[in-house]
Amino acid sequence: QAIQKPIVTPTQHQRVLGMSNGPQRIQRPVSQQKPVPHVSVAVKHPPPADQNVNPATVKLTPAPQPKPVSQHNQPKTHVPAGHSDSTKPPSGPAKQEKKPWSLENFDIGRPLGKGKFGNVYLARERQTKFILALKVLFKKQLEKAGVEHQLRREVEIQSHLRHPNILRLYGYFHDASRVYLILEYAPRGELYGELQRCGSFSEDRTATYIMELADALHYCHTKNVIHRDIKPENLLLGGNGELKIADFGWSVHTPSSRRSTLCGTLDYLPPEMIEGKTHDEKVDLWSLGVLCYEFLVGKPPFEAKTHDETYRRISRVEYSYPPLASISAGARDLVAKLLKHNPMHRLPIEGVLSHPWVLECSTKNCPVLKKPKQSQKQW
Repeated sequence: QAIQKPIVTPTQHQRVLGMSNGPQRIQRPVSQQKPVPHVSVAVKHPPPADQNVNPATVKLTPAPQPKPVSQHNQPKTHVPAGHSDSTKPPSGPAKQEKKPWSLENFDIGRPLGKGKFGNVYLARERQTKFILALKVLFKKQLEKAGVEHQLRREVEIQSHLRHPNILRLYGYFHDASRVYLILEYAPRGELYGELQRCGSFSEDRTATYIMELADALHYCHTKNVIHRDIKPENLLLGGNGELKIADFGWSVHTPSSRRSTLCGTLDYLPPEMIEGKTHDEKVDLWSLGVLCYEFLVGKPPFEAKTHDETYRRISRVEYSYPPLASISAGARDLVAKLLKHNPMHRLPIEGVLSHPWVLECSTKNCPVLKKPKQSQKQW
């Protein structure tokens, strides 16, 4: 069954999560899809006034503060050393032991976003009134595209990660035609829409985002996970404006078989991947450099009119700053140290977190890093 063509102008908050599907930007939701019935939902975090989303057939009303989930039913949450979540929300929806999730456990609200393989909805777990995002994927679309393995990998990896800057995956279930992912709700929506609205970010805001990203990626790397597709569309903003990595469709565990697959979005791919070489966790360092540039300038450093030209610029590491761009020497130094053709020459995660520009401009304190149990090997 074909998915209807979406409206082509994405705006802030219109997408919380979608399957990564190459370089295409995921567009705003369309109300014609009817994967699940709409009912009235009381929202713990009401949408901002500037949100341009058609509520379709659902009316949202304020809800009382949800009752705390009992300790017996709460999923165990691990916060790395040096981390704390000041908001301390409930760790997830309650779930009875030995009873699988089903659609009957949730009230379904307005659509939050649309992806190639399905949609994302605001939802509420009926027992605890816990607000979350429910990602609904159509099995026929997944099978037709041959990405079932990608979904399994996403679920396997994301469900085991516990970090304040990584979107939680609480669980999943399926029926005859659909797969449902139970996800943390990020009230402020996707970072891509915010960047479009602002044009570019200040150095303080950029440094804060880079510190949060570097901290989350360091945690992933200590768990032998490489993301490989860090881009604004895969980053969300939590209730306090904190950044959250949201899509692990292209992630892989390391060490594993040696890989040279071309995945992710072209503008963010490092030279070793577009050249078909093997790669390791240092691909994420390159993505950090690309994002730092894009946050400051408003567009990726290697963006070009054709794919061939983008390939050429990446392989030669050819980029420049706009003539009138007011970007400090410290910010340029960090970008230059991350965008190195040779992965071994890129600034490591620890170096990013201790970079003078990051420490000076970030509005958050540098986290205490947990050392990995063993050094990671190249694939």
